[in-house]
Amino acid sequence: MVKLKFASGGMVTVNWGFLLLRVAIVLGLGSLLYFSQRFWYRSIWRVTSHWGRWWLRFAPRMAYLLLLVMMVVTLVRVVVLGQSGFLFHQPSWMIMVTGLWFFSSMFAYLAVKTVHGLEILWHWLCAATAKKAPAPVQTAAQFASASEASETVPDPSRRYFFRAATAAAGAAPFLTAMYGFAAERLNYQVRRVEIPIPNLPSALDGMKIVQLSDIHLSGYMSRTQVRRAVDMANDLGADLAVVTGDLITGAGDPIADCIEEVRYLRAPLGTWGCSGNHEIYARVEDEAGYLYSQAGMKLLRQENAQLTFRDAQFNLIGVDYQREHNSRGQRQKLLTGAERLVRRDMPNILLSHNPNSFNRAAELGIELSLAGHTHGGQIQVEILDHRLSPARFISDYIAGLYQRPMCAPAPNERAGSVVSASRKFTPQSSPMASIYVNRGLGTVGAPVRLGVPPEISLIVLRGV
Repeated sequence: MVKLKFASGGMVTVNWGFLLLRVAIVLGLGSLLYFSQRFWYRSIWRVTSHWGRWWLRFAPRMAYLLLLVMMVVTLVRVVVLGQSGFLFHQPSWMIMVTGLWFFSSMFAYLAVKTVHGLEILWHWLCAATAKKAPAPVQTAAQFASASEASETVPDPSRRYFFRAATAAAGAAPFLTAMYGFAAERLNYQVRRVEIPIPNLPSALDGMKIVQLSDIHLSGYMSRTQVRRAVDMANDLGADLAVVTGDLITGAGDPIADCIEEVRYLRAPLGTWGCSGNHEIYARVEDEAGYLYSQAGMKLLRQENAQLTFRDAQFNLIGVDYQREHNSRGQRQKLLTGAERLVRRDMPNILLSHNPNSFNRAAELGIELSLAGHTHGGQIQVEILDHRLSPARFISDYIAGLYQRPMCAPAPNERAGSVVSASRKFTPQSSPMASIYVNRGLGTVGAPVRLGVPPEISLIVLRGV
């Protein structure tokens, strides 16, 4: 932490560690992107150098360079400029190709370099072992035979093994990405979960909530795919429908089209929503609220509403995306001002896109939080019964149901040391607050899902 004093007398505290970490991440990803693309261009150059005619060598090299320039322009437009107008309008297929190529090529580059590193380590270990071994006494004939053998390539089977391993390592990310794009990304799944709610009125026992989250209508997600998810949600016959943020990805994405599809959600208690971080990036929070109201729905922004089901009431709260750090990198308190929205005479349900607000929500006495944001990591790998997910870097609440004691002080440290991450409810001596984290429908970065299929949640409230 560094405090800066201005001429006006004001003091501003800057978290340089946080800012440097962000700079290091950006530089690291930029370097990986550069070196991976250089590696693949040089690989194409080496392969085509053996082709006979000059145009056979020239054509694929120039085609790759042209495509690479187009993909870099698309990447800048999507990531840096937020899909605002830039030179020309990229079609959705170009955005998909860009995401797939950069995702696959970077992981393939890392895999190939890992195999090369293992090969170098193996050669070093073999050389070190050979130096330690005592040299046997050789006759003249044996010495001549050994000299002839040394002139040949040593251990060709090992050389072929590492060549095959390099080829497999380079191809695997591309094949895996194609599977994640063509199959699992579109494999919508309904997940039904029963959640115990402390002091739930008997009339609310069995009430069903359908949740959609992280639709990300963009070049990766079409209106047809959103419509399919809405139809699947309607088939569940829920009493309440909620959408927990990230309707689109960037400023150039048609939020009106997304809300036009979401409006077809059918539930007796209506469709309600909250904003996500991508609504902030695209600067469409106000527009989203207006379009929601025009479509007969409600986007809750630091607001609450009392709804009645079977003559029993519950309090539905919605907040905008909860930032954990301000612009200077300082950690800030989540759900500031939400105290006034909480009711003590009825159950509370919070719609908050960021699941990291759960600690504070439990502290405020909110019985149930519904969130998204993580996409379940989009990619999840299971190694030795341990599930590894990129979402672990941003939250301890990755996907599914989590619980922690109600009205207990919210910890400042990461929640993993204090939360019960059990997916199944076990009776507790004190009332427990719950959060359900939806895995989302869409994708960000690369149009790929692996081990984390898109989710439509059906939440059933149960009394304790």
